[in-house]
Amino acid sequence: MFQRHPIQNQHLMLITTCTKDRRQIFADAACAREAIESLYRVQYWNPFFLFGFVIMPDHGHFLLNVPEHGSISRVMQAYKRSVSFEIGKAVWQSRFHMEIVQSCRRVLNYIHLNPVRQNLCLEAAAYPWSSASGRWDVCELPMMQEGRIDEYW
Repeated sequence: MFQRHPIQNQHLMLITTCTKDRRQIFADAACAREAIESLYRVQYWNPFFLFGFVIMPDHGHFLLNVPEHGSISRVMQAYKRSVSFEIGKAVWQSRFHMEIVQSCRRVLNYIHLNPVRQNLCLEAAAYPWSSASGRWDVCELPMMQEGRIDEYW
């Protein structure tokens, strides 16, 4: 089922999605790695720009932009389906939360400090399931103007 989001393109979005019943599925390192690898596989078939992310034990945060003619609902549906298929069980709640980002750096900081706030690590770079670790490819933050990406593409 698709969620309807009236604004889908040309905006930087913070996406949050939770596991079903907030189960700690991604406390398992193999599952957390699969959640990230699925993100990149989905990106190949449903292109989007990924600027940062974190996979927490029971949820994920993603800072991204879907180019024109794309759909955040399709991206998230494909992502959730891929993770569930690869792990071998239903993982996610059916919905996700989306908000338009006004401050890239503030939101990326929020995403990266999530494991620190949850006492999973002492510093953001030490958490392996985050773009803060430097282990994963992400785009550089774009220039923004009034909540819209300014001539990034």
